[in-house]
Amino acid sequence: MSVVSHAPVAHASASPIYAEPIGAGRNEAHSSGVSWAAVIAGAFVAAALSLSLLALGAGVGLSAISPWAGAGASGSAVSKGAIVWIILMEIISSAFGGYVAGRLRTKWVQIHTDEVFFRDTAHGFLVWAVALVLSAGFLTATATRLAGEHGDAGTAVARSAEPNQYFVDAFLRNGGTVAANNAEGMSNTAVANAPAREEVAVILANGLRRGSLPDYDAQYLAQLVSARTGLTPTDAQARVTQVFQEALAAADAARKATAHALYWLFLALLVGAFTASFAATIGGSQRDRVVVLH
Repeated sequence: MSVVSHAPVAHASASPIYAEPIGAGRNEAHSSGVSWAAVIAGAFVAAALSLSLLALGAGVGLSAISPWAGAGASGSAVSKGAIVWIILMEIISSAFGGYVAGRLRTKWVQIHTDEVFFRDTAHGFLVWAVALVLSAGFLTATATRLAGEHGDAGTAVARSAEPNQYFVDAFLRNGGTVAANNAEGMSNTAVANAPAREEVAVILANGLRRGSLPDYDAQYLAQLVSARTGLTPTDAQARVTQVFQEALAAADAARKATAHALYWLFLALLVGAFTASFAATIGGSQRDRVVVLH
């Protein structure tokens, strides 16, 4: 009976062979780069703190102002305080949310330190983004609900401000003089003045949108003001010019104030994003230093 030899065959190649550690590729393939549970938890923490601090800041601001002259803080002081508070609010809420996400995220093994740092930074940024969406959705829903409860009172005014309504009024505008219309029986009461007020609001909105009043609108407004107030045509024309210039200046001031507020809000959100990302790296590094007890 022949005996088959099972002796190992020696390889003469000089190049060494490095075997991949068992489970190295398996761990990377089956582990996600994002711990969504930690991100969502941190986002809820950040959103809750942000809304709580917003309520606190609104309460402090309302307590600081006063309708009486010389009492309470000035409007500029309140505006500056609101800007500082929004920035602090973003720093505090984003820091807590990012840190919570960093501590709660899954521990990645056999991952390079730079990759872990990047993932922690991304977790903090995701916390900030999700918290921002949650807060914006909550505030939008609240504003919509409040507007719906009081929407019936302003329906007529809202409709009169539509751009197409202006042209409808221009087509249907009575060709006679306003004085003649009053002679036909229109009384000088609030009910009788309601259509005229709506028409004036539409003309004014169209003029503010264009930046100037057309000549025919200015003449018609002067005629309307003269009939309603008893002013002479010259005085009515001067009032129309003065009031429109004041409305134009107020609209421009509101535009600039809104633009500046948006700039500061962008800065606050940018600071919040950085804070959340940095806090997540701190929480992640402390998470990885936790000693597992056997």
